[in-house]
Amino acid sequence: MARIFISVGGNIDPHRALPPALDDLQRQFGPLQLSQVFESEAVGFSGDNFLNFVVACDSNESVANTIARLKAIELAHGRPLNARKFSSRSVDLDLLLYDDLCCQHPVVLPRPEIRYNAFVLWPLSELAPTMILPGSGASLSQLWQKFDKTTQKLWPVSFHWPRAGDQQ
Repeated sequence: MARIFISVGGNIDPHRALPPALDDLQRQFGPLQLSQVFESEAVGFSGDNFLNFVVACDSNESVANTIARLKAIELAHGRPLNARKFSSRSVDLDLLLYDDLCCQHPVVLPRPEIRYNAFVLWPLSELAPTMILPGSGASLSQLWQKFDKTTQKLWPVSFHWPRAGDQQ
């Protein structure tokens, strides 16, 4: 089993769109550990604010199959098949880390945006503060401490995921 970290986000009705996607993630990968949820301004385009967080879980699939499962969940929850990178979306799932694997294919791991997007680094550093980012020699908490927090605005927000079995 590989420990994986997934960036989760969306800006089209995210309080409604993201919980069912989390249900599907849990069905695919088992128990999920969630960071706190952040609201952030859109990066790279003009659009509504996003909700972003990071999920940790385990996968017994290859990197390619793990990514395929994530893409299938995105499609099932309204993400267009050929969505532009910088555009609004209901659900965005990006594999950030797959254990300590460094690779270029089928996706670059660790994902480069870990180092330059606050909405990825802050929640990731919450879930695994002492983890050394592969190829960096620094822990995720050290990278977050050094991050220029004036470059991107984000703030913690309330988010409820009514997991199966939760009391309503």
